[in-house]
Amino acid sequence: MKFSENWLRDLVPLNATRDELCHRLTMAGLEVEGVETIGGPLDGVVVAEIVECAPHPDADKLRVCQVAIGAGETVQIVCGAPNARQGLKAPLATVGTVMPGGMQIRKAALRGVDSFGMLCSAKELGIDADASGLLELPADAPVGAPLAKYLHLPDAAIEIKLTPNRPDCLSVQGVARDVAAIFGVPAAVPAIATIAATTTHERKVELWAGADCPRYCGRLIEGIDPNAATPFWMAERLRRSGLRPISLLVDVTNYVLLEMGQPLHAFDAAKLSGTIGVRRARAGESLKLLDESEARLDPEFLVITDAADSGQSRPVALAGIMGGHDTRVTDATRDVFLEAAHFAPTAISGRARKLGMHTDASHRFERGVDPELPRLALERATQLIVEFGGGKPGPVTEATLPQFLAKPVAVPLRRARLRRVLGIDVADAEVVRILGALGMQVETTADGWRATPPTWRFDIAIEEDLIEEVVRIHGYEKIPTTMPAGEIRVAAPSETRVDETALRRQLAARDYREAVTYAFLDADLLRRWQLDAGAIALANPLAADLGTMRTSLLPGLVSALIANRRRQQERVRLFEVGRVFKQGADGPVETVRVAGVVCGQANELQWAADKRAVDFYDVKGDAESLFALTGDARGFRTVPATASWLHPGRSAGIVRGDVGVGSLGALHPRLLKVLDFEADIYAFEFDLDGLVARAVPRGAAVARFPSVRRDLSIELPESVNYAAVEAAVRGAVGPILHDVFVFDRYAGPNLAQGLKSVAIGLILQDESRTLTDADADQGVGLAVAALERHCRARLRG
Repeated sequence: MKFSENWLRDLVPLNATRDELCHRLTMAGLEVEGVETIGGPLDGVVVAEIVECAPHPDADKLRVCQVAIGAGETVQIVCGAPNARQGLKAPLATVGTVMPGGMQIRKAALRGVDSFGMLCSAKELGIDADASGLLELPADAPVGAPLAKYLHLPDAAIEIKLTPNRPDCLSVQGVARDVAAIFGVPAAVPAIATIAATTTHERKVELWAGADCPRYCGRLIEGIDPNAATPFWMAERLRRSGLRPISLLVDVTNYVLLEMGQPLHAFDAAKLSGTIGVRRARAGESLKLLDESEARLDPEFLVITDAADSGQSRPVALAGIMGGHDTRVTDATRDVFLEAAHFAPTAISGRARKLGMHTDASHRFERGVDPELPRLALERATQLIVEFGGGKPGPVTEATLPQFLAKPVAVPLRRARLRRVLGIDVADAEVVRILGALGMQVETTADGWRATPPTWRFDIAIEEDLIEEVVRIHGYEKIPTTMPAGEIRVAAPSETRVDETALRRQLAARDYREAVTYAFLDADLLRRWQLDAGAIALANPLAADLGTMRTSLLPGLVSALIANRRRQQERVRLFEVGRVFKQGADGPVETVRVAGVVCGQANELQWAADKRAVDFYDVKGDAESLFALTGDARGFRTVPATASWLHPGRSAGIVRGDVGVGSLGALHPRLLKVLDFEADIYAFEFDLDGLVARAVPRGAAVARFPSVRRDLSIELPESVNYAAVEAAVRGAVGPILHDVFVFDRYAGPNLAQGLKSVAIGLILQDESRTLTDADADQGVGLAVAALERHCRARLRG
């Protein structure tokens, strides 16, 4: 929510400085995100009028202007602005003025013609970003008046960040109510006068959406001057609140939106027919919106229709989101039908995002708008249109379904409970003042109070809500800092699981950086990965491209890797521990996983190692370092990978016992092409539950007897993997085999096609005695026999 500071101060008389105001707003829960200074004192800048405008004798793009600056005084100004013309009123910086950028205005000669000052654009004055021409002032602006006084400068655009439960502060009046309560002053919110109808013309309204739209107000205003301009003060307030003035009708609806928080829409009445209706959209209907996009509708959307009484109703606006293009107001509009309605948040929430848009109206209706506000806002808009654009208003047409309108319910607040939660005593009079200043009706009871919230505060439902209101206005800084009392139970980590922190430390030690990616993804991205089976679509996504819960950590991690590579990070190694989500038989299922992605060089550049690209075995080694943390590294084995996103020749599935744990390997070239990325990416992803289980660690004595090493060099088929070799050796040699490992591998000349040579080391050791050569030779013989039998191997040499 962005608004003008001076606009707020017009509603609340404050002596506080800007910094104090912003601090108090933040401490009361209306966090100030930014403050943009607008203008300054502008000493020496006055309202001026160009009384003569002639071409420069020596420059085609310059004008020589005679400018009146008040008190009968005229000065000569050389100006290059394209909109400089006789009769224009604009700001003039007189000689000696110091501009906001620090430049001092001096007498100057431009192409031989003297100039005694500078006619200014809004940008040069620090008021707006528009530098296309002179700032045009209204025809009734007083010549010679100080510009700062006329424009109410200096000012500031204050932007606040609101939590979803405070939609009442999506208006200047809503913020003013809170500010008045914070500073203990009355808010001067103007009363809304009822505008009498001067014509009997009206349009009937029918509601067919039940609780989705329990109130709809409309009004015809005929004979509006299509050339009527937006008053300068209104245009300035809109500009300073971040909205661009467009036309009187559009500006009035935007102004009332900012002032009161009620979205309105103006239809060109000549383009409507029959009765106005509110209903659910029908399957297959479409509507061209104000931004000229085509919205494909379904029954989830609420629409405004005309010709509702003819049986041929057509959508003319997307309720609570945006109006239709065909019935929009234009510069030729003379008759307008104003709409102000109350739509339930559940009927609007997520619909704009489904269409890939976000509007001021949808932002408010999704959070909730005061159901009593539509008629008041309609009267206010009518007042402004008639005052500045003329026209004859008809009677207000209001259709209401009272059974669907929420009624405020009194909430009790106990004095003892307030004291217990806050830890301090708040005076009874202060409690009553705070709640009353926030618009609540307060009744004193024996043990405290009963407060009935106003219709705009539908977030007040339980006692804790009232306590929060009291403390945020009374001041969080008045709550003393105290240490918590009582015992704190520390949960001891289970020794039967590897702690997640240990996994993170291990991956960090292997040069990975931890990443945190969104749990929401674009459904199209999951389809590209072929990971969309069982994906859960969100009913109310944050954005159109964040509409599906992730089924894997890898799409988000790989997207982060690609983003880093495109920003000149050649070596990227990322990991994440997080939840993934899938639809199960009994509802959504959450699974915790650990995943990693790597791309680029295997090592950082250094003088002692050759430069080489990361490969499958690097990532496999990283994964095995995680397996080793369980104390059961041999319990994990590789099997052929089945994941469609993996390269068929550089990948593996990982199982533990008979349970699949995950996969690792290079991404499939087809997937890399879809992702528009050329370099190889290696990745792994494991279910945490299958990975971290371990036996309780047990201590063992240091061996008292020496070990014996024997090396074997064997030939075996290329298709036999090392896991089979190790299993055969361990099964044959028995308990004296302390360790077995590979230290060489060869395939090529001097070996037959399809064969490889592998050198393995056996570490033999007995816990009760020293092994003899005969014992060692017996163990080697058993190993060789098992290899010949199970792996089709033979000793070399």
